[in-house]
Amino acid sequence: MANNRSPAFTLIELLVVIATIFILGALTLRVTTGVLDRAKATKDMSNLRQIALATQMYMNDNGGSFPGSATVTWMSQFETANQKYLSAWRVLESPFDKRPTSELGGANAAISYGINPNVYSAGVPISADKITKPTAFITFAPAQKAGKTVSFQGAGNSTAPGVEVLAATSTPGGAATGGTHNNRAKINALFADWHAETMAWSGTGPAFTHTSDPGGDPDAQYRWSP
Repeated sequence: MANNRSPAFTLIELLVVIATIFILGALTLRVTTGVLDRAKATKDMSNLRQIALATQMYMNDNGGSFPGSATVTWMSQFETANQKYLSAWRVLESPFDKRPTSELGGANAAISYGINPNVYSAGVPISADKITKPTAFITFAPAQKAGKTVSFQGAGNSTAPGVEVLAATSTPGGAATGGTHNNRAKINALFADWHAETMAWSGTGPAFTHTSDPGGDPDAQYRWSP
């Protein structure tokens, strides 16, 4: 008599299938997370490049001086009725910014980027020709606050000259614990020659937090000081 019963899975076979599905799911999640991280980093870089163009146009109209002063915020100089410098205010909002959408979106709302405070001398913006090494001097970068997840502080109507970003500390917000992506190991920065690049947050070689040469970064002294 023929046996028409279908062979059943053994417990071991079932466990192997479950483990395989789990591993594939974990790999898919990791790949998806990496793709999303890179997409955000690309948009963040695009924002910095648009900020570079806006700053260049502003400086061309104002004797080569950076925007902002002791009485006017730098970002307000980009907010004009005819959008002369920035195509949209949202250029100042990083895709890494974790704040609610309700806090973003307008000239009086929060922004994500800061300017190097050393472009001001006693509240007066310096001119571009005062910068010794434009290829190394950081002008704009994401302004963060401390925390395990990347978040930002600072508003479009903050005290002049506006949201600032320092080497290892952001104001307002306190000490930043790392970069914006690659597990906080990397951050995008805009330099005074108007190129934007992804930098290591810290370590040997060129890094965002360097104010002196820790090894392999002879330009460290120029990154935050004109």
